[in-house]
Amino acid sequence: MIGAIKKIIVNILSAINVIVGGLLLLSGYGDRINPVDHELLACAGMLLPVMALLNMAFIPVWVFFAWRRLWIPVVFFALAYVPIRIYMPLNGRSEPPEGAIRIVSWNVCGFGGNHKYDHALDSVLNYVVREQADIVCLQEDMNKPNILEAFAQVFPYNDTTRISKPSYPMVNAVGLHSRFPILRKEPIDYDSEVNGSVAYYLLIGRDTVLLINNHLESTHLSINDRERYNQLIKGHMARDTVQAETKTLFKILGKSMAMRASHAEAIHDYIEQHRQYPTIVCGDFNDTPVSYARHTIAKGLTDCYVETGRGPGISFNKKEFSFRIDHLLVSEHFTPYGCKIDSENDVSDHYPLLCWLKIADNP
Repeated sequence: MIGAIKKIIVNILSAINVIVGGLLLLSGYGDRINPVDHELLACAGMLLPVMALLNMAFIPVWVFFAWRRLWIPVVFFALAYVPIRIYMPLNGRSEPPEGAIRIVSWNVCGFGGNHKYDHALDSVLNYVVREQADIVCLQEDMNKPNILEAFAQVFPYNDTTRISKPSYPMVNAVGLHSRFPILRKEPIDYDSEVNGSVAYYLLIGRDTVLLINNHLESTHLSINDRERYNQLIKGHMARDTVQAETKTLFKILGKSMAMRASHAEAIHDYIEQHRQYPTIVCGDFNDTPVSYARHTIAKGLTDCYVETGRGPGISFNKKEFSFRIDHLLVSEHFTPYGCKIDSENDVSDHYPLLCWLKIADNP
């Protein structure tokens, strides 16, 4: 009798583990789903760490109670290895070789100091000087003379380009501050009121390098939406409203993902049309490592954090939204070293993303 009951329980747990494993695969490979076609399914990537932890929880269960079923979570982990590694790589330390360049990508929150500091411009500038940056790509930069003048004291080549439309009340811009000459620039054409991407052409040694600085569409969550999200993840919401609130929030997130999908496709097309150039793509994607936008832009490129970083690399420092939404991608012309998110710097609501890049020698 006890044996029969145990067998039933084991079979039920096995079925649950298979369901969890299936959801792990759905969340891991959800970045292939175009949010234009399936808004809710495209949000699945946000659940990857939850599904991975649930699948992991079955390992001790099977070890102690039915070790022959241990293959179930192990197989699902093996099948989900690629997205799990994208989400949380575990690389060793890599020292940059001589001649490598230092790049910083950072959403500086309009130099607003993350509502903590009065002199955020000084803090940002002192930081990139201390980190010996050769190229600094900023998002939410401000096109103000005093900012350009401050950076011009350190970097010989500087540009700030407004990406928000003139009719939009808020000014949003991306900035590039470089020790290498800026040959020219052009915006990448896609429809957005407040966000955008700018393609810069830099002269690095004898190479003309294409650098695309991006600030993609935000999540469009209002203050009220964010508060409801906080209540949801903290368990402070009535059980009968959880399902409705979850669906509402994911619908909002899905719509913003759909907007970023078209932006990502335009960026990818631009990269493909200019494949002759060594290419660097960076910025605030406003999307997780396992998302359609990041997956689309990353086609044919190397994700520097995935190849040389360690851990989840959370770059947005609001605890309720703990994701890596800032990314750095390069073409095969570059080898990345020591990519990291500096979580010690809270001057902005984003942590800076830093990496060393070594460009292949020109034959």
